[in-house]
Amino acid sequence: MSSTNRAEPAPARVTTLRHNPKNAVTVTVERIVNTDGSTVIRKELRRPSGAKDSWAASIDPRHWNYWHRELDVYQDHELRHQLAAAGLELPNAEIEETPTGAVIHLEDIHGVPGPEFTLDDHAELARAVGRWQAVPAPDRPWTSIGFLRDYSTTRDVRWDLLDDDAAWQQPLIVETWPPHLRAAWRRLVDHREDLLTLTEKLPRARCHLDLWVSNVIRRPAGGMAALDWAFTGDGALGEDIGNHIPDAVFDLFWPAERMPDLAETCVESYLDGLHEAGWTGDDTQVRLAVMASGVKYAWLLPLLLARASDEQHQAYHREADGPYLFRQRGIALAFVAEWCAEALSRGRR
Repeated sequence: MSSTNRAEPAPARVTTLRHNPKNAVTVTVERIVNTDGSTVIRKELRRPSGAKDSWAASIDPRHWNYWHRELDVYQDHELRHQLAAAGLELPNAEIEETPTGAVIHLEDIHGVPGPEFTLDDHAELARAVGRWQAVPAPDRPWTSIGFLRDYSTTRDVRWDLLDDDAAWQQPLIVETWPPHLRAAWRRLVDHREDLLTLTEKLPRARCHLDLWVSNVIRRPAGGMAALDWAFTGDGALGEDIGNHIPDAVFDLFWPAERMPDLAETCVESYLDGLHEAGWTGDDTQVRLAVMASGVKYAWLLPLLLARASDEQHQAYHREADGPYLFRQRGIALAFVAEWCAEALSRGRR
């Protein structure tokens, strides 16, 4: 790992990889195949442009979308060592600062990508994250603070559609979503502040904050390489697992019908990892954080209502069959709503 002006072999082939094109920080993510057969992942970042939309980049090191954070992570030797001790890995990286931003040349990791994980793979990932988060993290000035609240409350969606009968009568909604989902989601949104406050009062940890299958690769030898650390910062102990489980289903990388199995396995494995690394806290508070962090997705249902009549649909920037996508997401949304309702009930005890 280094920060340098990198002399690159001439590329023989360049393939653009899937990434979030809405995020103003990311210019592009590409796999470079050089003429000598070597490969590297090239990720180009841009400095803030002054835009004010919900995915705008920030110069504030505590903001959830601070543009320089991922560079700071890859250059943090102590964090790299702490992750490795837990069974997680940061890919090797060479960094080039530019007048308009930066370019990260990342190791092209070969192995089993997260979208192809078995339940055992998910269990091992959750266990490794637990081992990492059981150990107090070194203080860093670039870690995000308040991610869950700031991210989840700044999505630009049609909140009024939650109470729009016509929106709920769209054929794709009527044919694919559980009948009770409307009332369950209304309750989640009505108690969003309660859920956010509850989560903020739970035990804290240094979190990845974008942990999901597309950001993880299992190496052939078994180690877990974790990618895309741009949001890293303060979160509730268990919040990363509360993100990992729904995201796998929302983007069609895990069947919604098996979401309860994924949730049980990941939560139990995460707790096992915490205890393996010497953590002696209260398991019930971790479970509460996993469930309450589902409030992050409050914006997703109104967004889907707005898109239900579109001719084409996408899941993580690829085309998807509309009825299948909405059926899977409907099941997952109902699961998240039940999580949040249970968190509210437990939080009042």
